[in-house]
Amino acid sequence: MKNIFKRNYSRIPEDLRMSIIERSCKQVSRGVFFSTIIIITSFLPVFLLTGQEGKLFGPLAYTKTFIMIVDAILVITLAPVLISFFMRGRFKPNNANPVNRFLERIYEPLIRACLNWRKTTIGINLIALLISIPLLMSLGREFMPPLDEGSILFMPVTLPDVSNAEVKRILQVQDKIIKSVPEVENVLGKAGRANTATDNSPISMIESIIMLKPKTEWRKGMTKQGIISELNSKLQIPGVTNGWTQPIINRINMLSTGIRTDVGVKVYGQNLDSINQIEQTIRKELEGIEGVKDLYAEPITGAKYIDIDIRRDEIGRYGLSVDDVNAVVETALGGMQLTTTIEGRQRFSVNARFGQDFRNSLGALKTLQVQTMKFGPIPLDAVADIRITEGPPMINSENALLRGTVLFNVRERDLGSTVREVQQKVDKNLPQLPKGYFLEWSGQYENLIRSERTLKLILPVVLLIIFCSMYFAFGSAREALLSLISIPFALIGGAYMVYFWGVNLSVAVAVGFIALFGLAVETGIVMVIYLNDAMQQLVELKGNSRETITRADLKEYVIAGATKRLRPKLMTVSVSIFALIPILWSSGVGSEVMKPIILPMIGGVLTSATHILLVTPLIFLLTKEYELRKFGKLQVMDTKH
Repeated sequence: MKNIFKRNYSRIPEDLRMSIIERSCKQVSRGVFFSTIIIITSFLPVFLLTGQEGKLFGPLAYTKTFIMIVDAILVITLAPVLISFFMRGRFKPNNANPVNRFLERIYEPLIRACLNWRKTTIGINLIALLISIPLLMSLGREFMPPLDEGSILFMPVTLPDVSNAEVKRILQVQDKIIKSVPEVENVLGKAGRANTATDNSPISMIESIIMLKPKTEWRKGMTKQGIISELNSKLQIPGVTNGWTQPIINRINMLSTGIRTDVGVKVYGQNLDSINQIEQTIRKELEGIEGVKDLYAEPITGAKYIDIDIRRDEIGRYGLSVDDVNAVVETALGGMQLTTTIEGRQRFSVNARFGQDFRNSLGALKTLQVQTMKFGPIPLDAVADIRITEGPPMINSENALLRGTVLFNVRERDLGSTVREVQQKVDKNLPQLPKGYFLEWSGQYENLIRSERTLKLILPVVLLIIFCSMYFAFGSAREALLSLISIPFALIGGAYMVYFWGVNLSVAVAVGFIALFGLAVETGIVMVIYLNDAMQQLVELKGNSRETITRADLKEYVIAGATKRLRPKLMTVSVSIFALIPILWSSGVGSEVMKPIILPMIGGVLTSATHILLVTPLIFLLTKEYELRKFGKLQVMDTKH
């Protein structure tokens, strides 16, 4: 559209007006089409994400893709028609616009300085790029930025042999302490499993959902992390291991990885005692590591069992069989089904067993009466040894192997560096595992590794597709490479923005950089199109030969190509920035995920725009001088197709 204002006239004939509109639309059609392909291609890694990251960012990628496809179709079909309808009457030249004059007055001295100080300009950009690399490397890593759900899930674990009465008392004490914190609105806790077949929680596991008041009612300076720290210090009860998470992410973790904390070390093997020994060794190694919180090794032993070992020589002396003794034990402890009652469409079994006073201690069990044919009733301990033994409270298996788990959350540190330190310490200090035993790292770290592997595999393919798209757009590998150079310089601003904002690298940040790739390349294509248009004008005026074209001519026409089309380039950048900046000040639910996405986009758009406006013309000028010096003529892309 800006090409329509190219000529200085007041009124033009209708056929000339339509001809100018047609040529202008054709000039940018190829760039618009391949820019759309590049933006869609840049989102290919997002399409290939799996798991919860794929479900979260997939709709974003599909929505933007469909919008870009429709946008490309409208720009090629509808936009020229609308231009022909509304671009009528008297027109003013570019320099009649005060905004355009102001921008050119600032930009032209800058571009001339960059073209004069070539080594300095390129050197500053390279230094900024080199500085951004260690900044990125120093950032922490996490799977996803934590989403503030507005509530807290408190998941303490007690000893495996805790009684119902004791766990009920602990639950009441904990709820009372939690409710004493001013920021807590309500608290509701449960011990053991819920009324569902999919919940296998033991009685030693407590879950308390803590609903918080609105942030306007919190104490001054208080944060959610501060509330958790205060609650954790108040809830230090002997024999209880605290755990802190959020309700939704806890369910997602348990469904996707089987781990209820951020990270879990799964120990696979063939023997429970050996697994327990490895678990305890790992737990001791993890103690004291910065960032490791709520450390807990799932108990393999500790549950209490009543063993009734029947003495066969004794039951033979009394004329009893094993089934006779087992029937007494079953009736006394487990209960025997007497009948079934029917209430409407429901059926209930009616069981009978001994009263609580006859089975609530070892002494009472030993005195249970076993009826004999010849000797009358005898106590159970006359024919059986009765004792309390320890055993596993729950036997977990996965992939046909016994499994134990060491669980911990990560707070006050990033997930990636914490797990890396933990792995190094475990690998260094853990003895050689027996044959058939191995470790597996699970939880959020498992998701992090999976997403990083996907991105590393697909990103080179994406860059290759982007390069091929630009090659078809320009018809020159050199021009395509010139536009592709803008991508690493776009990373500069993104890296600085993410670093100084204190955000860890995550899938959300990666999605932001992916979106930045398309924006940077799109702006670069627009600049290269206008620079080639300036070269065409130079060739038409002076011919395509080094005898007629001087270095001064090249410089002036590069400045003209960069300067006279300044406003549409700045409009492209400004629209992106002004659309994204309001998200930085958002504070609602979900803003924690959105900010890491737009931070690299805002910083990257600023640096890529600076690079494209100041450095791309310089590189373009150097390229054309090289062509003129080596080939004796310029290789000019046809911008009118």
